[in-house]
Formats: sequence, structure tokens, C-alpha cells
Amino acid sequence: MLIGIAKLAAASELLESKRQVEYFELPAHSLLNRTKPGMPFAWTINPYRGCEFACRYCYARYTHEFMEMEPEEFEDKIYAKAHVAALLRRDLRKVDRSQGIAIGTATDPYQPAERRFGRTRAILEVFAEDKGRRLSLITKSDLIVRDIPLLVELKRANVVHVSVTITTLDVDLARLLEPRAPRPDLRLAAVERLAQAGISVGVNPNPILPLLTDSESSLDTLAAAAAKAGATYLGGGLLFLMPSAQKVFFPFLKDHFPHLLKRYQERFEKSPYLRGPYQEAIRDRVRRIRQRHGLTSSMADYQPEQWAGEQLDLFK
Repeated sequence: MLIGIAKLAAASELLESKRQVEYFELPAHSLLNRTKPGMPFAWTINPYRGCEFACRYCYARYTHEFMEMEPEEFEDKIYAKAHVAALLRRDLRKVDRSQGIAIGTATDPYQPAERRFGRTRAILEVFAEDKGRRLSLITKSDLIVRDIPLLVELKRANVVHVSVTITTLDVDLARLLEPRAPRPDLRLAAVERLAQAGISVGVNPNPILPLLTDSESSLDTLAAAAAKAGATYLGGGLLFLMPSAQKVFFPFLKDHFPHLLKRYQERFEKSPYLRGPYQEAIRDRVRRIRQRHGLTSSMADYQPEQWAGEQLDLFK
């Protein structure tokens, strides 16, 4: 017997289908999700459940298991959350304006479904009615340039940061790792467009994958391109390989990088996290590369133009 989110998913209305991908509308009780202590933001919003980009390493595949689905269905059954604007307006009443809200932490807010259903844009339009918020967006898609005018409007009265994930500039490797995501050069062009519009933007080389994207030359080339495009910060998160993701990633390694399969299995069989000397070595490598290209490790705070002289009013 299905219960909870699995029951809702099973009853979801089919909105559209293409190739092997099916789109559904998913009823939602809330749009905002609380994070654990220690995170750089207090709340997250994911307008979609599932992600068509099909990144082989995606940790969020486990969320489809809650709906009694296989991890492989994560990119083929996409759920657009219903009534996002109304839910957000209601949920924001409980959120202190000093608390950060991140959009797209589990599934990409600008995946192909966004062209059809516009849930991310509807969410941004709600924030545009407000002021004094601290917002960040994470995406692998150049579709975000569609919303540059809206983001420019938003940043006048809210703190807004955009992080564009570019795992590698190697087009062939990117196509293997992220088969349905936009090419790296398109994402880099989006970084440049965002920066030219005056939007705070950084690049995430996440996840850094051992023996695939972790070399000094690979990370340095990416950092140089990011800085040239106008990015101000560079991430550096290591691969986090949940058991659900291993079900997809290990067969992928067997097919394309068989010489790495055993090493990955040995590293991740006891924990989804990479710890120890390797972790420290990559941290040092990324730190040096940031310094070399004048990039910071995280987004810098700033004061929106409409905050001047209004700070007390914003938080009443």
C-alpha cells in the first residue's frame, strides 16, 4: 500500500511526455524545506522532483526511492510541483528575512521542464513582490539567461547570487557524465551574461570526481575561464556518492572507465563521503587555484541599492 509522497506521485496527473521522459504534476504540502544546522542557507526550494539532465553521479536520485521508484527513473519521470506561487507566499510568512533561501539544491530549477511549466519563474516572480530576502540559485543550464531581467529586478531589493555548475570544460567528458545537460561552453556563456548584467555569479566545479576532473590542469583551466567570464567565486565540493547513485554510477564506470571501477568501489563501499588525505589535498589544490585567479571560496555579501536608508523598514 502506497503512503505519503509515493501515494501522491502515483496519483499525479500526467502533464506531457516526450521520448522516454514523462512529466507529471505533483501536489505539495509545502514549498520550503528546512536545512540542517551548519548549512550556508536555512531553507531550500526545489520546484521539480527528478531531473532530466541525467547526471550519472547525482546524489538526489534517492528522492525517487521515496516514491517507490528506481534510481534510474530519476531522469525519466519528472514531477512539477503544483501551486508553487500560492505555497511560497504562504510559506514565506514563517521565514525570517535574515535566513538564506537556496533554489535548486537537489534538482535543477532550469532543467527542460522549466521551458514547459515555468515553476522556477513563478517562484522568482513571488520573490520580486518582496524585499529584504537572501536568495541563491544553483543550475547547470543556460536557460537561466531567460530570467536575467527578472533577476536584475530582484537584486535591487534582495541579495541574489547565482552559482553555475561546470564540472569540466571537456565537452566529451561532460557529455558522458551529464548526458542531457547543456554543454560547458553554453554554461560559461551564461556566466558571462549574468556577470555583464551585474548579477553576482560564481562557478561550481562540483562534484570534483577522483581521477576524472580533479587534476590541477583541469581545475585550473576551469577557474581561469570562470574568472575571465566574470565569476567572482569558485566552489570545490567533492563527489558524494549515495548508494542510490552508486547503482547508476558504478555501471557507468564499468562501461566507460573500467580501470577506475574497483578504486571507486573500495572508496565508497563504507561511506558516501571522501575523507582523509585525499580530501585535504583537493582542498589545498582548489585553494591555490582560487588565489591564482583572484576568486573567492564563496559568494560575497552586498547591500542592494534599495536597502540604503531602508534597512530598518525591511525587517519590520
